[in-house]
Amino acid sequence: MAGITAYVGFYEICSPKKVELVFISAASGVVDLLKNILGFDDAFNYNEESYLNEAIKRYFPEWIDIYFETVGGKMLDAVLPNIRPHGRITACGTISQYDEEEPDATHNLMYVIVKKIRMQGFVVFDYFIVEGIEAAPAALVGHFSGRNVGK
Repeated sequence: MAGITAYVGFYEICSPKKVELVFISAASGVVDLLKNILGFDDAFNYNEESYLNEAIKRYFPEWIDIYFETVGGKMLDAVLPNIRPHGRITACGTISQYDEEEPDATHNLMYVIVKKIRMQGFVVFDYFIVEGIEAAPAALVGHFSGRNVGK
């Protein structure tokens, strides 16, 4: 499910171009893996940052072209002023809010209007490739023969 979520959110919804700057808000606490093994340009743990806006400015001094939203709350609030005009946001989660009795309000939504940001949410279940139990054997064979890519 994680693989198709990443694919749909990134390629289908945001349609990235080679020179664009992308910010992915959560990667399950694997900052060292992202930087040292997978070759990401940079990464930080948002839970260790007191001032998210300053952290974002450190890594994106000019702007963010694409934001992959999975955290919500204060993270989304800090990102919105830092997205370029006509930037894109794909949203598939708000993990910081799931256990909150009173979720954080988002105060910077005006930037969606002022900067003409395109923000689209999605549910990964809408993008599954096969439907029905009768299609499962062929999908499984396809996965192990290299036809299906992802987790």
